[in-house]
Amino acid sequence: MKQYLMTEPGKIETLDVAVPGDLKDNEVLLEIQRIGICGSDIHVYHGKHPFTSYPVVQGHEYSGKVIKVGNAVTKVKPGMKATARPQLVCGQCNPCKRGQYNVCQQLKVQGFQAPGCASEYFIVTEERILPLPEELSYEQGALVEPAAVAAHATNRVADLTGKNVVVSGAGTIGNLVAQFAVARGAAKVLITDFSDFRLGIAGICGVHEVANLKTEKFSDAVSRTFGAAGFQIGFEAVGAQSALNALVGNIENGGSIVIIGVYEQHPVVDMGFVGEHELNLFGSMMYKQEDYVEAIKYIAENRINTSALITNHFPAEGFLAAYKMIDQEADKVLKVMIDMK
Repeated sequence: MKQYLMTEPGKIETLDVAVPGDLKDNEVLLEIQRIGICGSDIHVYHGKHPFTSYPVVQGHEYSGKVIKVGNAVTKVKPGMKATARPQLVCGQCNPCKRGQYNVCQQLKVQGFQAPGCASEYFIVTEERILPLPEELSYEQGALVEPAAVAAHATNRVADLTGKNVVVSGAGTIGNLVAQFAVARGAAKVLITDFSDFRLGIAGICGVHEVANLKTEKFSDAVSRTFGAAGFQIGFEAVGAQSALNALVGNIENGGSIVIIGVYEQHPVVDMGFVGEHELNLFGSMMYKQEDYVEAIKYIAENRINTSALITNHFPAEGFLAAYKMIDQEADKVLKVMIDMK
């Protein structure tokens, strides 16, 4: 089978490797159908992901067709559509024991610290697999992973019902976070970015208000959207110092900010200001199984729009071309899909 290996930043080789053979009792063999490229993959492409070494097989947002199952597998059967969490955890550390395996102290993520799914066939274990409703497309299935990130992030804070929310960054994750905030009953959701293209897609997806920070100050956009009520919840989905500063400096006293973005450089936070205004800063790391379940449910119920996010398709041999296109046309691209079949 074909496998796509990033041997060093900016270089991908196509390998011919053996199709996986006999399965363990708890294993499932998937024929990979679609793989989504995300911002973290781009960090790896540029050699700037802080926790990835080379060579590495990428791919962690995916959908596939079940081909074969181990003797003890009951969740899925051959012919079904499925996806799976890419987290490999120890099960023994304190976070794992208390159910926070998403922050396992020995966490490895397939596509980064362990081989990902950029192969024609891929083995996953039953405890990480999730069957997809037959009515979902393989494209929707590949977007369950980023939707699960958004599901988890929007559950990191208290009930969003009736709250005013700002999301910094209208990329795929920011868009999905904003959609989940709307779906969870937020009063108003404002999403900010520097790209009219991305903000336009956010509008298509039902986000209440948008602001292009090239032409409008953050504080002005907040005032225009919320008036004197301000906002109580912020989500930082960019990984940029300026976005973090804007949220910290403008949120209501006592408000909560969730950090989702991946920072290439360590940001500086005025902790004196945070303490004086009793702000709450929350980290959000990936997801758990229940977040995947919720993401699938919301997508299947059309409460989350994924089709509007897909802007480009490339064949399996086009990984490198896809990365180059994303670099060259960043402000015109949202979710790029690799069609493995």
